[in-house]
Amino acid sequence: MKKQLRIIISGGGTGGHIFPAVSIANAIKEQHPDAEILFVGAEGRMEMQRVPAAGYKIIGLPIAGFNRKNLLKNFSVLIKIIRSQLKARKIIKDFQPHAAVGVGGYASGPTLKMAGMMGIPTLIQEQNSYAGVTNKLLAKKADKICVAYEGMERFFDKEKIILTGNPVRQGLLKSINKEEAIRSFGLDPQKKTILIVGGSLGARTINNCVMKGLDKIKHSDVQFIWQTGKFYIDEARKTVKQAGELPMLYTTDFISDMATAYSAADLVISRAGAGSISEFCLLQKPVILVPSPNVAEDHQTKNALALVNKEAALYVKDAEAEKELLDLAIKTVQQPEVLKKLSNHIAALAFKDSANIIAQEVCKLAEQYQQKHEH
Repeated sequence: MKKQLRIIISGGGTGGHIFPAVSIANAIKEQHPDAEILFVGAEGRMEMQRVPAAGYKIIGLPIAGFNRKNLLKNFSVLIKIIRSQLKARKIIKDFQPHAAVGVGGYASGPTLKMAGMMGIPTLIQEQNSYAGVTNKLLAKKADKICVAYEGMERFFDKEKIILTGNPVRQGLLKSINKEEAIRSFGLDPQKKTILIVGGSLGARTINNCVMKGLDKIKHSDVQFIWQTGKFYIDEARKTVKQAGELPMLYTTDFISDMATAYSAADLVISRAGAGSISEFCLLQKPVILVPSPNVAEDHQTKNALALVNKEAALYVKDAEAEKELLDLAIKTVQQPEVLKKLSNHIAALAFKDSANIIAQEVCKLAEQYQQKHEH
């Protein structure tokens, strides 16, 4: 009789890391219903709520990222890294996993480093077109590296790479009637609709564009669904209230049902996080990308350009967004042939079954380890 598999999944920090991690866990559970899965995250970060909500156990590490602006503050970060490595070691000793998966984010560093040192097979998932520092370090010991873009052998050992794409939230792919989706936001199904999202935490530049462009929005004959992120909702509501009646603008801090929002949208304005881009590819959504300048190695710009070079997205620099973004969006959404071209090109980049393929690789590593060590 085969014994059950035990697998650790580590990482998080933003929705872009957590959603794929949960998708991989769900796929492992589908393939091996009795598998035991333990998440390891960073204390105080989003995963500590989102992972239990998805039905999985999570343990937090006292980890933080390096402060690039104030190097003196990094002394406490180094202590946290050492404490996190010791805690990760204890978690691995207690749980005795057959494989460990890293999805990026602070917590994956100590967990996968310790797993590798303790002889546990590891798989890392690199979501971006430009590899992050943590994954570059972890890759040396990793057994498999799942990537979402071609050309990643410039960062990783070619023999370890598997091109899988990024897993996306399962619920996004259900089919929803477009008219009903638009009506659910209190908008008019006859009008073109633009969805504005800044990631799970919001995006200052994109929100500023909307707040300063309310007059343009009012006279555009286009309607908007605007997700501000929780940090910006009060300011956004106040600004909208001052502008008077704006029936063509639906404002909210967070959209829990993204499938309906995507169904309603003719065009999306978004940051260029890898997870979001994977969703646009699968859903064939025309998109204008505004890469965040506040991310490691400017990887969002590289993600955006990977699409722009294939005529699969439009792109506006963060610094130029206030001047250009709304005008470009309003013009583009009224050009059916441009929307169609963008939709066709982005659809060609989609990976249909990423979570299952990654789960298969994880289970293979785990089973090999189990056969070797548990006769």
